[in-house]
Amino acid sequence: MLDSARAAFTRAGYDGVGVREIATGAGVTAMLVNRYFGSKESLFAEVVDVTLSRPGILTREITTMGHDVAALARHISAALVDATSPTGTPLDGFLIMLRSASSPQAAAILRDKFEAHFEHRLVPALPGDAARERASLMLALIAGLQLMRQVIAMPSLTGADPCTLEKQVEALFRLLIIPNV
Repeated sequence: MLDSARAAFTRAGYDGVGVREIATGAGVTAMLVNRYFGSKESLFAEVVDVTLSRPGILTREITTMGHDVAALARHISAALVDATSPTGTPLDGFLIMLRSASSPQAAAILRDKFEAHFEHRLVPALPGDAARERASLMLALIAGLQLMRQVIAMPSLTGADPCTLEKQVEALFRLLIIPNV
C-alpha cells in the first residue's frame, strides 16, 4: 500500500490522488487502506516519513561531522550536484513536495516532516546563532537547485561542469554554515 501511495503521490501530488486509486494500485480495497491508515492525510504523512527516511542529499553522516564547515559544505554540495544530475530522475521526496505543496494539509505535513528529518539533523551541525534559520535556507537552496536543474532544466545548470558547479554550490553552503556572515 505504501509503495502504491508513494508512486501515486510522486506522480500526481496530494490533491491529485484518491484513496481508491492508491488501493487499486496496491491490489486492495479503499476500505483496507483506510483501516490501516485511517485517512488519506495519515497515509500521506506515512509515505512522506518513509520517503524522507531513505538516504539522500542530507544523510545521517552530517551530524557526525561536528562543526567542520568545510567538510559539511563539501559533503552536501557533492551529494546535491550528484543527485540533481540532468540525466537522473528527481528524488521521490522532492517530487512529492513539488506536486503537493499547494495543498494546505500536505504543506503542513511536509513542513513537520522536513523539520523532523532535515532541519533536526542540520541544526546541531551548524555553529553559532540562527542555526535553525540557516538550516532552512540550506533546505531552500537544495530544493531550488533540484527544481532549476532537474525539473526546469536551466541550460546553464544542466550543461555546467559538475566539478565547477559543485565548487560554486559549496561556496554558497559555506556562507550558510558559517554564523553571522
